[in-house]
Amino acid sequence: MQNKYPQKPGIDFIMKQAFFYWNKTLLFQVMFSIIYFSLFFTVFFFFSGRYGIAEQSQEVADQLKISFEAYSEAVAKMASTEGFQKFYLAILGTSVFLYPLNLGFFQIYRKIDLGEKISIADLFVGYNGTNFFKYIGYYLFWFIVYLYTFQTIILGVVWVFITLFVAPLMFFMNKRLFEAISLNFKALKIYFLEMLVCALVAFLFKYLGFFIFFVGGLFTFPFWNAMIYSLYKTVFSEKS
Repeated sequence: MQNKYPQKPGIDFIMKQAFFYWNKTLLFQVMFSIIYFSLFFTVFFFFSGRYGIAEQSQEVADQLKISFEAYSEAVAKMASTEGFQKFYLAILGTSVFLYPLNLGFFQIYRKIDLGEKISIADLFVGYNGTNFFKYIGYYLFWFIVYLYTFQTIILGVVWVFITLFVAPLMFFMNKRLFEAISLNFKALKIYFLEMLVCALVAFLFKYLGFFIFFVGGLFTFPFWNAMIYSLYKTVFSEKS
């Protein structure tokens, strides 16, 4: 496979492409969200109830009325308990397991480009074969780094941008993790403004449905994938 950087397209073109893919796959957007939230919240409420996380969280929140120092100490104390750590690991494991669902949209969007028929099975392509372990391994690595870098906020945002294309590069070009990050970094230096504006639009639209009309979030939550694919297709060219 080869990759190259063609003449820069307009930001409006990239966004129109993203909304085109999103609009063409609304049924799959809803299916994705229902599957994602159903499994995530099932695990969340099960382990939250089992380890009394809700009660502990309320006790921690009450400490904020006393002082921020008391609140910080309560948070640290709760986080150190065995029950909370098991709860956290369960949530992390669920998030990692659900990540390959995002890869399904790349398959669907590519089929739309090729004029091929899309099906429900395409949404689960990220779970096929050994690639499933590659994708969950990548997301686990991504999340751990993000967890530490997000504490500075700025580094967390930087990490998001230097890994924006890693998943599609691994999916379409079979690139290794650090090779994909390297290509992503090169693209970022050339397409920084386009990536920044499109990422902001994608982030806002992703959660817009929850704020305006809660159920609408089922349609907008996976929009991020459409924007990434639109950017990826514009920035990279695949050749055998």
